[in-house]
Amino acid sequence: MPATTADTASQPAPDGVRHQPATNGPRHIAIIMDGNGRWAKRRHLPRVIGHQRGVEAVRRTVRAAAEMGLAVLTLYAFSTENWRRPEDEVSALMGLLKRFILADLDEFAENNIRLKIIGDMAGFSPEIVAMLGNALARTAANTGLTVVVALNYGSQDEIARAARAAAAKGAITPETISAELDTADLPPLDLMIRTSGEVRLSNFLMWQAAYAEMLFLDVLWPDFGRDQLEAAFAEFARRDRRYGGR
Repeated sequence: MPATTADTASQPAPDGVRHQPATNGPRHIAIIMDGNGRWAKRRHLPRVIGHQRGVEAVRRTVRAAAEMGLAVLTLYAFSTENWRRPEDEVSALMGLLKRFILADLDEFAENNIRLKIIGDMAGFSPEIVAMLGNALARTAANTGLTVVVALNYGSQDEIARAARAAAAKGAITPETISAELDTADLPPLDLMIRTSGEVRLSNFLMWQAAYAEMLFLDVLWPDFGRDQLEAAFAEFARRDRRYGGR
């Protein structure tokens, strides 16, 4: 989405993190993967089919992001609010998560992709926690694309946790809070994408998105893939990021 010129991109951002020039595109993209249910409804299919097709869109997007040289891709997979969904839908989502880990871990390992989880994994079953722990350990040394999966994640909860941790150590400042966020070890967020035509952040990376570019697409998530990601890179290149300057 944004075109970052070398002089503006190299200036320190308000959070104190120095942004690197992004002449070849964004380094860190986050996606709110919205529209699985509507995709299924339009085709008179069960919602779980929409979620299955959404997993296929994740695979396409991860592969494209790795091939395009993206450093970090953060995906909003399951929010703290998603537990309110019907029990059968939550159960289906948990099943899809387990199958995704089992089916795609080898590909991650073979293609130098690192997995990172943000959010509270303790909210999941011991089986899923163990599978995620194994996946994290197996890909920890990989140096290519980092795929960050937000699970049982809510930005307000993350900020509250970070503020408490910062307070326990001393002064509370934007810098000390940033250092305690789940994403503290990642490059700053450059571009936030939301599919399905909705225009809101839905409690996702609200701190990190302070100076990110935003792109809201009418495409439903199961229809997202390389073409849409390439278009997002091109839109980023047209943006002039000033971080509050002129």
